[in-house]
Amino acid sequence: MKPLLKSSPVSPVSPVSPAASTSANVAADATEAARGGSTVVLGAALLGFFLISLDALIVTVALPDIGRSLGGGMSGLQWMVDGYTLIFAALMLSAGALSDRIGARRAYGGGLVLFALASAACGLAPGLGVLVAARLVQGGAAAVMMPASLALVRQGFPDQAKRARAIALWTVGGAVAVAAGPVLGGALTASVGWRWIFFVNLPAGLLALALLARVPASPRLPARLDAVGQVTAVVAMGALTYGVIEGGAEGFGRPFVVVSLLAAVAAAAVFLAAQARGAHPMLPLPLFRSRVVAVSLVVGFMLNAAYYGGVFIFSLYLQQERGESAFHAGLMFIPMTALVAVVNLASAKLASRFGPRVPMVAGQLIGAAGLLALLTVDVQTNVWAVAALMVPVGLGGALTVPALTAMLLDAVPADRAGTASAVLNTGRQVGGAIAVAAFGALLAGADTFLAGMRWSMLLAAAGLVLTAAATLALPRDGRPDAEA
Repeated sequence: MKPLLKSSPVSPVSPVSPAASTSANVAADATEAARGGSTVVLGAALLGFFLISLDALIVTVALPDIGRSLGGGMSGLQWMVDGYTLIFAALMLSAGALSDRIGARRAYGGGLVLFALASAACGLAPGLGVLVAARLVQGGAAAVMMPASLALVRQGFPDQAKRARAIALWTVGGAVAVAAGPVLGGALTASVGWRWIFFVNLPAGLLALALLARVPASPRLPARLDAVGQVTAVVAMGALTYGVIEGGAEGFGRPFVVVSLLAAVAAAAVFLAAQARGAHPMLPLPLFRSRVVAVSLVVGFMLNAAYYGGVFIFSLYLQQERGESAFHAGLMFIPMTALVAVVNLASAKLASRFGPRVPMVAGQLIGAAGLLALLTVDVQTNVWAVAALMVPVGLGGALTVPALTAMLLDAVPADRAGTASAVLNTGRQVGGAIAVAAFGALLAGADTFLAGMRWSMLLAAAGLVLTAAATLALPRDGRPDAEA
């Protein structure tokens, strides 16, 4: 399953209209980058994107071992996943503007250095608080790297056909990382300890920096940052996640939980007001006048909620309820992720022949069917049968995402493609973060682990059925029904 939709290096804050001299500089820099070796550019960008995607899931299988080592209970385990995903999602919309302002190479290099330092801090963390704080920094660094990495690819491949192939390879790097995350996390945890799931980032990061040193400087473009929107977005997402996680652990009636949830609502209201009235909003609300855009965002949210929430739940189930080692638990996810690339190609062909609705609806219903089948799992179920039952969840997402991507980009004007992509990326990451928080709350509040697991799967399945129905109500060809 593709963790991230490809996004434009154009600022997600607002379309940029550079003067003729700026355009000439961009063209000259692009030519220089091509002469400097496009393979080096692609290698540097792909390595970083691989690390970003890998760290979203590599920690999941190691959670029980981390919990035994550092303590913290269910809420601590949730924050180790959500600390990364939450900040990554919250900063995504502004990161493209930052990349434009300081140049993609400089932004990418700074993000890489910060990511490597945060990874080292995670591996050396003496306690849970330090580990969660370092994961937050990792997520922030990943948000800076993400748009800058694709901007470097575009800079290094001025020819459109070659750029399309390079972007395809860049995307495959992320998909491979998502597939490898649970397996590599389990193998490292079982063999050399959980700290190495973070230390493994260091040599890869150093190699990416060495390649980046051979990449020509990137142009700088005018781009405005929406400070009010960015701050309120972080507060709203953080307060909501905190309220859900701590509410599950301590009870939703506790004063600090109620205050947190109210703060999330207030921050979200200020955010929406800032986006509606601001001169340079990070999230242009007119985009959502299109039913296609609105439905695409909800579908993306639910897909990641089902996938990341499922990996979180079953990593704990396999190790805590079934006594499997971290390595064996990681192996159980191979069937779910092995056919993702093949199904991605099948989705593109189906969308080309029948329109995007067909693979999208089919994929969501397949994922929902897989989640419902997982309701039958108990402590006696053969672990390989569990692995097989997880396959439809992964395949459903892989079938849906390419068609979802194409439909969204077709539904917005060309100068809004980067913004729409960033919005979808953010929505998907938020879906994963909220699912981990909500499913963990269900596990903590249920009488048994299996009861919490089944409620989680049932809610995820219901969500996918509802989004499939919403997709079915869209125009058959996926064209916009309103101007974005």
